[in-house]
Formats: sequence, C-alpha cells, structure tokens
Amino acid sequence: MRPVPEPGEQDGSPAPPSASRLPHRLRRRSALLCAGATALVTLVTLGSVLVARGTADDAPSADGGPGGRPGSLTASLPWPDEGQAAVLVEGFGPRGAPGVRGPGRPVPIASVTKVMTAYVILRDHPLRGDASGPLITVDDKAANESFSGAESTVEVRPGQRLSQRRLLELMLVPSGNNIARLLARWDAGSQEAFVARMNRAADDLGMDHTTYTGASGIEPTTTSTAADQLKLARQVMRDDVFRSVVSLPRTAAAVGSGTIPNSNELLNTPGVTGIKTGSSTPAGGALMWAVDVADRSGRRHLALGVVLHQRAGTSPQEGLRTAFDSGRKLVEGVRHRVAAADPATTSGAPSRTR
Repeated sequence: MRPVPEPGEQDGSPAPPSASRLPHRLRRRSALLCAGATALVTLVTLGSVLVARGTADDAPSADGGPGGRPGSLTASLPWPDEGQAAVLVEGFGPRGAPGVRGPGRPVPIASVTKVMTAYVILRDHPLRGDASGPLITVDDKAANESFSGAESTVEVRPGQRLSQRRLLELMLVPSGNNIARLLARWDAGSQEAFVARMNRAADDLGMDHTTYTGASGIEPTTTSTAADQLKLARQVMRDDVFRSVVSLPRTAAAVGSGTIPNSNELLNTPGVTGIKTGSSTPAGGALMWAVDVADRSGRRHLALGVVLHQRAGTSPQEGLRTAFDSGRKLVEGVRHRVAAADPATTSGAPSRTR
C-alpha cells in the first residue's frame, strides 16, 4: 500500500470543475452577498469585527452572541483563536443549542467534504446493522489514482470488487480521495452528477452557505461554514452505519494484508467517536468531531463540534495539528460543562437523536 499523505491535501490538485455545473448555488451565493452588503453593521467585540447575521460574511454565533447565549453550555468554551468553530450538545434544549465563534464566511473544508459524500451514499443506498451492501467494481480511474503523489489516496486494483461498506471505510478512515470519486461515479454515473446531489442535500439541510464542487474535498472551491457543517454532523450521526465507520481506529487495506490507521487522532481522546479530518494549504486544518459525555446525574449526551480554517495558508500538517489542538480543548470544555450541569434544568428532550 502506498503511504497515505495528510488527509485531503490539495497541493498540486487538478483544476476545479467549471462553475457552470452549479449555477443555482452560485447565483444564490451572489444574491446573498449582494443582499448582505446593504445590511452591514460593524460591531467591535474583543477586537474582532463581526458582521450582521443577514450576510454571508463574518457573523456572530447562531444564537446571536459570541459563542453562545449567557447560561448556555457553549457560552464560555475555550474557542479557537483563529478560524471558526461551532458546538452543540444534544438533550439540553436551549442550553445545548449551537454556539458559533469566528467569521461566518464560507471557507475551504478539504476532506471534511467526505462526510456529505457518505451522507448522500447512505441516503441513496441505505445499510442496516452489519450489512456490507452491494459489491462495487474498482474502475481503472480509481486504481490509477491510487498512486497520485498530490493527494490522499488508498491503493486499489482495477477489477477488484469491494462492498459499499468497505469503500465507505476506505474513504472515511484513511481519507481516500480516489475512493470518494469512485463512490460518486457508482452512485450517480459521474462525479459531476453526484456533486449536484450533494448540493441538493445541502439545500435540504438548510446549509445555506455551503457549495460542493467535488466528492473528495480536494477542490478549494468546495466551501462551507462551521455552522453549516454542524447541521450535517447532527443529521449524519443518526445513521448507525456511519457512526460505526467513523469510530474505527483502523481498517483493513484493500491490497495486501495490512491495516490503515484512522487519520483522526482525536479518537484517542476518551469518549470521542469520530468524525472526520481535513487539511490543505487553502483550508488549513479542519475537524468535525463527536463525543459522548455525561451530565451530573450520569445521563449520556452526544456533543458535536466543527473546527475550520486553522492555520490556513501554512502546510496541511501544521493546519491539522492546530485543528486537533483546538478540537481537544473544545471536547474537554464540553465535558467539564456537561458534567457540572444539573439534569433537572434540562429540557427533557432525548439526549441522543437516532
């Protein structure tokens, strides 16, 4: 197996798809920006300039305050000093509602893109329990891309027949870009047709500041916000198969008898069950995470978070290291706040949505 570079690395990437393939999203993005330009209100908060929520640019938190409303579990988290982040805790009603910090403008998200790829694949071809799903034939394109030195790939051979579940593992665990594109072609006939499905799915989930231009995330033109990606995380973690895949510490190689480790080293943190890393020079480090935490009564809750644009413009390795550092701090901050929370003040809503 060829050594796998940093997940989602885009240096030396091919030219992105033509914008004409997604006219409806680009027109909407333009309309949002034009409308927002008339409503700019400058707020000086802790030395940062935030823009009113009605724009697609810098925005305060989802609930109108920097990080979370007073009394919420997210109000005083150790937020990253750069980029943007979003966190929610299920089962606490308004107290666990999303808190968002940092500019709300869309930024490249690198291999975090593969979460939407998996979501669409599992929506179109649902799996249940331990089912492996249909066998999919590896085409010449995916096999030839195995040996790319410019991106993160997984070695496969032409004519191999691998199950849908195995391919999901090879895409999400070691972050195989060639596997993401293979799954896209299998699902929709072409990557371009699959991208249209990704964008329709984003529309359906209310991800208004997200544009997908590829299935793997290698294109820097695939952009989103932490708040939008948090919506996707909440939806996709309802799928048992997705949850089981992203929590794997490693998966079997498609060629040979070895195994490939998960690119998400945050899985070494107690309670963390996923979700996905991403890194590139344009995106910096990106991380979508999930952690199981207990409140003061011992009741379990699922907390979800997204960190984007960490050390953007540096190396993918430096960006990803910073994303892991930021993610760990947020996970520990959530753990401490939930552990101290009085369960009597929770909304009584289910702590996990399945």
